Amino acid sequence: MKNEKLTTDEYDALEQIGRGIKGDRVSACVARNTKRLSGLKLASFSREGRLSLTEKAQQLLFVRRCINGLRAVAADPLAALEPDVAYFLGKKAHILARPEGGHDITAKGTESLADIDTIGLSVNP
Repeated sequence: MKNEKLTTDEYDALEQIGRGIKGDRVSACVARNTKRLSGLKLASFSREGRLSLTEKAQQLLFVRRCINGLRAVAADPLAALEPDVAYFLGKKAHILARPEGGHDITAKGTESLADIDTIGLSVNP
């Protein structure tokens, strides 16, 4: 996604779609954002008319969770991380598990956050 920054409202809509749409009606948030998200190939309709996330959107949401997790660890080493996020960040050497609990951010993790802030990646919490 080149220069296709998403708003907080659009991220909220993606998360709602990812949790699954119950019933026939979508929330106002999803309704407001469906056209743009579909245009960006982040959401799609099945033949039955069900709205779902594309693989691209699932990856985008995971990256967002990882960046937010990295920021959380930078701010508080005892911040709770989702298991898949902690595993990924650890595997990529962005964080190290602390013996007493929590995580420490590595130099590589700090550099990555600086790069993210430099390019202005839009991943609002």
